[in-house]
Amino acid sequence: MISFISESRLKQMLVLLSDSCLICASLFISYGLRFGTVDLGDYFNQILVTLPIALIIRLFLFYNSGLYQGMWRFVSIRDLVVLFRSATMGSLMIVGLLFLFRRLDEYPRAVFIIDWFLVIILIGGSRFLYRLYREGWFKLKLRIVENATSASKKVLIVGAGRAGELILREIQGNYKISYTPVGFVDDNRAKRNLTIHGYKVLGNTRDIGRIVREHGIEEVFLAIPTAPSKAKRRIMMTCKNAHVKFKTLPAVGDILDGTVKISSLREFQIEDLLGREAARLDTAAIKSYLRDKTVLITGAGGSIGSELCRQVAKYSPKQLVLFERSEFNLYQIHMNLIELFPDIEIHPVVGDVLNQQRVERALKQYMPEVIFHAAAYKHVPLMEMNPDEALVNNVLGTWNMAHLADAHGVRKFVMVSTDKAVRSTNIMGASKRIAELVCQGLGKSSKTKFVTVRFGNVLNSVGSVIPLFKQQIAKGGPVTVTHPEIYRYFMTIPEAVQLIMQAGAMGQGGEIFILDMGEPVKIVNLARDMITLSGLEPDKDIKIVFTGLRPGEKLYEELLTDGEEIKASLHEKIKVAGAQKIVWSVLLQNIEELLEALHGEFSEDTVAKIKKIVPDFQPEKGGPGSNLCDSSDFGIDSELPRRQSNLSSPESNSL
Repeated sequence: MISFISESRLKQMLVLLSDSCLICASLFISYGLRFGTVDLGDYFNQILVTLPIALIIRLFLFYNSGLYQGMWRFVSIRDLVVLFRSATMGSLMIVGLLFLFRRLDEYPRAVFIIDWFLVIILIGGSRFLYRLYREGWFKLKLRIVENATSASKKVLIVGAGRAGELILREIQGNYKISYTPVGFVDDNRAKRNLTIHGYKVLGNTRDIGRIVREHGIEEVFLAIPTAPSKAKRRIMMTCKNAHVKFKTLPAVGDILDGTVKISSLREFQIEDLLGREAARLDTAAIKSYLRDKTVLITGAGGSIGSELCRQVAKYSPKQLVLFERSEFNLYQIHMNLIELFPDIEIHPVVGDVLNQQRVERALKQYMPEVIFHAAAYKHVPLMEMNPDEALVNNVLGTWNMAHLADAHGVRKFVMVSTDKAVRSTNIMGASKRIAELVCQGLGKSSKTKFVTVRFGNVLNSVGSVIPLFKQQIAKGGPVTVTHPEIYRYFMTIPEAVQLIMQAGAMGQGGEIFILDMGEPVKIVNLARDMITLSGLEPDKDIKIVFTGLRPGEKLYEELLTDGEEIKASLHEKIKVAGAQKIVWSVLLQNIEELLEALHGEFSEDTVAKIKKIVPDFQPEKGGPGSNLCDSSDFGIDSELPRRQSNLSSPESNSL
């Protein structure tokens, strides 16, 4: 029969049996203490009447208060308060029933007071003894013996708060962990010389070097997930100067199960020094437009696209369609999603956004209700060398997706854009600005809600500066930075994707949402931090070399174009750019002329056609149009075979 009972139910039954025995014992002991004897024959009838009443009332109250839903190993003061309240209520009900049946005069009053006290001690004590056992207090002797013979590392915990206390508790509770805590440091003066579970707050973070020397500290644990970047950088440098290893907890939002463990600690990463707080999401709003919907993601194998796939899948869509032209990238993300989300229907589609027929077949087959358009060329210098490809892929590809989304009744179309679309000095940025205008213009007369999300650089994306610096450091340098005064905005890929989904939930059509990128980061400082995180010294172990701005690069990126006014939204990290007036027929004609021109050689005339669409496009001297490279040198077909640049179609004429 036991085989048919779940483990949790069996444990609950055992706890009920244990508490029943303790309630009975409490009543017998109460009589014994009251009359100072173990011979209770004279009071047996009273006990026999009272015992079933006490059992029924107390077990009912304990169960009803949730005392049997908690886990003993995590019993807390709150559980003790619940026990106190239930025991008090139980004793009052027992006395009340005896009074109601006119039997109270037969009973010694002191028995009920002693019984109330013993119930709390016995029931509460059993739970706390079990917790002490699980946390390893009864294995202390074994731990001491093992630590004396094993290579247990002495650790210092930075942060005498909740996270630090949880880290200490796990070290104490798991005798297999080869760490010996020495104490805490904390910059809060009120915590100086206080103790946590017997371990003292030895000083502040500026005392780390001294404490490391005096106590032989081998590792430092930073248990302040919300510490600002400046504080983290200072602690990192202090630990480096003290020649001690240091680890940190990830951001609170990354500790998904809400617990803090030794396994949560990891090496410092460059993300820790950017000081970005986790975004707070309106998960209900996101769920409302993704749950049980068919969602199609273009560029599904890219840095942003693949993370979009993973995060969208968490909201239980009915189907997830992965549209990607790279067979290898599509295979990777498909296998990853199958492993992570086996219950979701996932369809990998090999296809190019430039191929209208392939896009239309995919839309007809799967009938998506939401599209995230993340497919694009994004590498600025490379696109300066191949300007025609950037324009065709980013403009015509977006047109194909947006136009067919409108034709097939897609509810919401979210386009991923870039800060490089603002007052662009490069072809990639200009192409993305035209793509933004396509979505805004098409959305004016469409039932599809077209939404654009504009943000800056994301950390660790393919082709970005972080992987490049890592490769250069691994090779021993030098680390190349284009200019000593170049700044960029950064955010992590998961945060960017979360805010893209949030903007999609907020969008009503036609908006350009701008993600709050925080403070811009000086790239040379980023390089120095990465060298330091690698355990090396900038300009000594690894040289930093300035190579000059690359084609199309600016010193500073911007997030607003001329004529756009920024407005607040319902989310603190998302702003809205006021829409510009768009004459759709003129825009359509200008884009048609631009794409027709790309069938020939990229020229100054092509640049002029771009500027007709994007007046604030300012190509740098020597860029595409004035000092053109031969596209054949890079294996690019300048004839643009199979490209469908004619934007006029029966469906689009109605616009």
